[in-house]
Amino acid sequence: MAPGAPRRGNGTDPHRNGHERLSQAEAARGGPIRVAIVGVGNCASSLVQGVVHYRDARPDEDVPGLMHTVLGGYPVSAIEFACAFDVDRRKVGKDLADAILAPPNCAVRFAEVPRLDAPVYMGPVLDGVSASMGEPTDSKRFLVADGAPEDVAARLREHGVQVVVLYLPVGSQKAAEHYAQAAIEAGCAVVNCLPVFLASDPAWARRFEVGGVPVLGDDIKSQVGATIVHRVLTNLFEDRGVRIRRTYQLNTGGNTDFRNMLDRDRLATKKISKTAAVTSQMRHPIDADNVHIGPSDYVPWLDDNKLCFLRIEGEGFGGVTTELEVRLSVQDSPNSAGVVIDAVRCARIALDRGMAGPVRGPSSYFFKHPPEQYDDGACRERTQAFIAGEPLPARLVTQDG
Repeated sequence: MAPGAPRRGNGTDPHRNGHERLSQAEAARGGPIRVAIVGVGNCASSLVQGVVHYRDARPDEDVPGLMHTVLGGYPVSAIEFACAFDVDRRKVGKDLADAILAPPNCAVRFAEVPRLDAPVYMGPVLDGVSASMGEPTDSKRFLVADGAPEDVAARLREHGVQVVVLYLPVGSQKAAEHYAQAAIEAGCAVVNCLPVFLASDPAWARRFEVGGVPVLGDDIKSQVGATIVHRVLTNLFEDRGVRIRRTYQLNTGGNTDFRNMLDRDRLATKKISKTAAVTSQMRHPIDADNVHIGPSDYVPWLDDNKLCFLRIEGEGFGGVTTELEVRLSVQDSPNSAGVVIDAVRCARIALDRGMAGPVRGPSSYFFKHPPEQYDDGACRERTQAFIAGEPLPARLVTQDG
C-alpha cells in the first residue's frame, strides 16, 4: 500500500460504526481526497465550482454555504477531481473543467474553474438515458457519444480514485449498480446521490461490507431544499400536538433532471425516497392517499431553478383545522453541492478508519433514504459524533433500543 493511502476494511473492522475516539494519528490527517464523478451534469458543475470557490477558506472562518469549513481534518481544498464518466458527446473526451460548462448543463456559474487534468471517459449507457431525453426538439436532450465504454474499475485504479460520487439521472438502476460494483472492485468508497438504493438495500450493503469499502447514501438532501423543509415542518406539527391529516409537496424545474423525470416509469424509487423522508418523521401514520410527494412537472425556462409548493393540513386543539402553505425557490444544483462536499470528506474518513458497508450517521443526515431514519437533530448529532470519532450520546444509543 502506498504511503498515506487510506486503509481498506474487510467488513469486520471494529471501527465500522465510527463511535470510537480519534487517535492522534487520525487527527493529523492530510493529503488529497481523489474523487471521480459519474454523470457530469448540473450537480457535478456546482460541486466542482464549489471546491474551487471555497479552496482558500480559512479553517477558523464560519463560511456562508458550508456546514463544515474543515471536516475531520480535511479542508475543502483537500478534494481533488481525478476523472469523470459521462455518455454525452459534448463532454466525453474533455477535461472536467470544460465538460461542466457543456450543454445541456444550465447550473449557475459562480466560479472560474482552471484546467483540472481530470479526463471525462465514456461510460456504459445501460438505462442512464430515458426515452424522454432523446427528442430532437428538446434543447436539454442528451447526445450519446459513439464508441465503446471504458473499463470503469481500471480507470478508477489508474487515477488513484478514493471516492466515487454517483450523479446519474433518476431511474438509472442498472447504470448505478454497474458503477457501484466497479467502485467495490477498485477499492473506492461511494457517495450515492441518486435514488437508487445501495446503502439502504441490505443486499448491496452486504456487497460493500464484503468488498471492504464504505458507502454513503441514498438520494442526496439539499442544504435547504423541499425535503428538509418538509421534514422540519412535519416535526414542528408533531411536537406542538397538531396531528397531520394531509400533505403534499409539488416540485417543478427546468433542468435535465426534471426533463428526465417526465418518464414516469423512472420515478418509483424517487417517490419512495422523498415520501419516506417525510413520513418517517410522523409519529401517527396517515393513509397513503393523503400524502403526495414528488416531482410534478418540467418547465424549461426555469433552468436550474426549482420551485417547491408544500401544504400541510393538521388537526389541532378541539379538532380545529390548521393549514400551512409554503413556496420555496432555490437553485437546485448548488443547493446540494455543499452537502456532497461534506459527504465526500466523511467517505474519506471512513476509508481512513478501515470501515466497510453503510456509514450510518452521515447517511442519515445527508441523504433522503438512508439505512436508518431519525429526526434531523439526532441525525446531526450522529454525524458530529462520527466526525469526531466519539461514542454516541447515551440518549441516542437508548433511542436505538
